[in-house]
Amino acid sequence: MFSIKPSKAWVTRFYQPTTERSIDPEEQHSLVSKDERDERDMSLQSDLEKAEPPAPPPQNHEDTVAIRDKLIALAGYFLCNIGLTIYNKAILGSFRFPWLLTALHAGCSSIGCLIMMQLGYFQTTKLTSRQDLALIAFSFLFTINIAISNVSLAMVSVPFHQVVRATTPLVTSLLFRVMYNRTFSRATQFSLVPIVLGVTITVWGNFVFTDLGFILTFLGVVLAAFKTIVTNRMMTGSMALSFWEILQRMSPLAFSQSLVYAFFTGELSSFRKFLSEELLNPESPSRTFTPTMFALVMLGNGMLAFALNVSSFSTNKVAGALTMTVCGNIKSALTIILGIVLFNVHMTMFQLSGVFITVVGGVIYSFVELDGKRKKVAPQQNTSS
Repeated sequence: MFSIKPSKAWVTRFYQPTTERSIDPEEQHSLVSKDERDERDMSLQSDLEKAEPPAPPPQNHEDTVAIRDKLIALAGYFLCNIGLTIYNKAILGSFRFPWLLTALHAGCSSIGCLIMMQLGYFQTTKLTSRQDLALIAFSFLFTINIAISNVSLAMVSVPFHQVVRATTPLVTSLLFRVMYNRTFSRATQFSLVPIVLGVTITVWGNFVFTDLGFILTFLGVVLAAFKTIVTNRMMTGSMALSFWEILQRMSPLAFSQSLVYAFFTGELSSFRKFLSEELLNPESPSRTFTPTMFALVMLGNGMLAFALNVSSFSTNKVAGALTMTVCGNIKSALTIILGIVLFNVHMTMFQLSGVFITVVGGVIYSFVELDGKRKKVAPQQNTSS
């Protein structure tokens, strides 16, 4: 007799102990009870939620800034803005060259930014050609906004011009919705109503306007709102430039453009006549300053304008474009109050009630924005905890 001796590989393959035999995943899944599977799936889902918490909704930059920092920035903006307005009214009331004054402001801002850059407060970044074109377009927007405002003011009465400009916050909120699909709460929108209404009552007067003046005035409001939004987006959007760098890059362009406007409007020739017949003529009866005093006065005006530009750009970044337009309306009302105190401006009780309504509207807007910020911060604190 003979016997067949199985090979070791054959025995290993077909007589492998069950403790070492691999089990098919489907077979293993069927061996686990339903309750165990549900418990395992719930545990796995809980671990994933802990490992990857849901991302919070994107925030606007102004919502991430502390209230204290906002108040400091707004206070500085108010002081510089009202200070420059009083300076121009009290000292430069007879200086009738708006484009040359704009060129002075832009030139002083350009020099001031160069000094701050040399002191190490900021550094310029390398921009693409598209970003350079955007800054050039922004500088044109800046000067064109001033040009349309000046031209329209010659075609309409001052009360009508101020009433239309008071609607800038409403136009700003509308442009935000159209351009960036960003909406504001109903409470915020309702708080704009007393601000606009108050300024309207304050400057109420004889409304005189031409058809072209009417169109240009409203176009100036749209451009002013658009400029404020673009300024904010350049600092908080994809470019993310500092306010120093935007001011440093824009000021030389605005300076040269203002000089071009001054040339075509005849301001340069009128200024040369002013120098020869008034400022440099000691016997001129209309002479107000000596040449040295005039130079110091203009230098002080340029330095204050530089401070206002820095404050305006930085406040726009931390407070937001809509808040900037609201502050513009409140500033107009406060400037009128200062005009009563400092320059004996006469106002009726009806107009004074407009100032009161504007200030109350500003307080309501502040409370609404503060409450909105608290509501946005609270869910994030709960998520982080």
